[in-house]
Amino acid sequence: MSDRSRPASLTRRELLTSAAAGAGALMLDPLAARAQAPQPDAVVFSHTTVITHDGQVDDVALAVAGGRIAAIGPTDEVLKAHPRAEVYDGRGKALLPGLINCHSHMGAVIARGFNEDFGFPNTYRLAVQPGSLLSREENVLMVQVAALECIRTGTTTVVQFGGGIAGHAGALADSGLRCVFAEGLADVENPAGPVSAERLATSEAPRFSAKLRDEALQRATDLFSAWHGARDGRISVFPSPSLAENASPELLRAVRAFAEKHDLHYTIHLNQSRWEVDYMRRHHGLDPTEFLAKHDFLGPRLFAAHCRYVTPNEIALLGASRTIVTHQAAMAGNRGANPPIPALRDAGCPIAHGTDNNTQDMVSTMRFALIMERIARGDDEVPGLLPQPEDVLEDATMGSARAVNQAGQIGSLEVGKKADLLVLDTQRAHLVPAGRILSAWIHNGGPADIESVMVDGRFLMRDHTVLSMDEAALIREADAVGKRVWGEVLKATPVKVPRVTRR
Repeated sequence: MSDRSRPASLTRRELLTSAAAGAGALMLDPLAARAQAPQPDAVVFSHTTVITHDGQVDDVALAVAGGRIAAIGPTDEVLKAHPRAEVYDGRGKALLPGLINCHSHMGAVIARGFNEDFGFPNTYRLAVQPGSLLSREENVLMVQVAALECIRTGTTTVVQFGGGIAGHAGALADSGLRCVFAEGLADVENPAGPVSAERLATSEAPRFSAKLRDEALQRATDLFSAWHGARDGRISVFPSPSLAENASPELLRAVRAFAEKHDLHYTIHLNQSRWEVDYMRRHHGLDPTEFLAKHDFLGPRLFAAHCRYVTPNEIALLGASRTIVTHQAAMAGNRGANPPIPALRDAGCPIAHGTDNNTQDMVSTMRFALIMERIARGDDEVPGLLPQPEDVLEDATMGSARAVNQAGQIGSLEVGKKADLLVLDTQRAHLVPAGRILSAWIHNGGPADIESVMVDGRFLMRDHTVLSMDEAALIREADAVGKRVWGEVLKATPVKVPRVTRR
């Protein structure tokens, strides 16, 4: 059915509502039919450069067949072995593993251009919060726009962390991305988190509820039953406590038991503000990481987000337990924090990467991570030497793949692994000449240099055109919703931006 023949009474917003209700309902929209466009059974990227955290190999071919990397080698040999494959001219291109975003709140894109600039928790007291003005289908729209940004910025796997994921699970799965649904759980009757200075001052000892705990665990179990392993294995579900300050010991034990039973990983926000630390000391007599350690929640299944204000003892606990730390470098920088990544690495913590709120741009995340860690290592004998671009790429690919329990399937370009990759156009003024294309791209490039993205051997974007989503319609609708929402927000509370003093 063409756009012109669509019944006048069926609006795009109604279609979005349908998308929220069912896994494939968005495909009712003819504008999204490109997601079902024919895909080649096999592709050979010829005469290209293949980049991993171990280095680069030039003038080779990479073959994709059956959703996996089938061969990497001399172009003539690979083409001979795959005579029916579609040939993608890889001259002037570089292939990299798809980026893996281990910590995202995708619906928070509604707060772009505001949430980044007023600390954490946000200190600007809006009379009306932008999220409160969104309808159910508009919340789905925000997640879809975030998924679109993932594709545009080379992310092939994203961890969506929050409550009520069932409401947008279908729309997110329809994007074609590999997804981890980290359903956020809490069982506290008087939540204080995320803890601010004001909340800390009036806080009481947490009161935990068995009823709330059972309801949260049932919600997570239902999501797991409906989605874990769906879409040919692209979707995983990790029940996860939202915040250390809002989780009882019983909830922590239940989540770990569920993860061990089903061989899952889990995540949590940890040490993300000084007020969180003070709250845990006041009401539990322990630092946040010590609280998790006491209740046997640390370990290699846990990827803990942030860890900005950890003590030396907490660093030792995280390292000894091989807990993974997911570093949201760009958001940490926005909030004036620089987590002690060098000390966490030295203690034995594997490092992964995520974006957090407002953006899905993992390219910027890698650049921020590199710069901020070099600053943190300023006392090294040779400042500016570590980490290298290869290190932050490894964190954003293999490190993140370990966090989501898929290191054997994704995270590197190796024969037999899933064909989750991005194609970089290296023929840009800011990328040539280059001693190492990866270094040039991390330091000087950006998402616009990515021309194609593939997940499970299927192009989600090719030659800068997104195939799995209707980009123009989503942006048009999101822009209209954003203007309406922020018009109401700013009418209720005009925002006065603080400025530095100039003399």
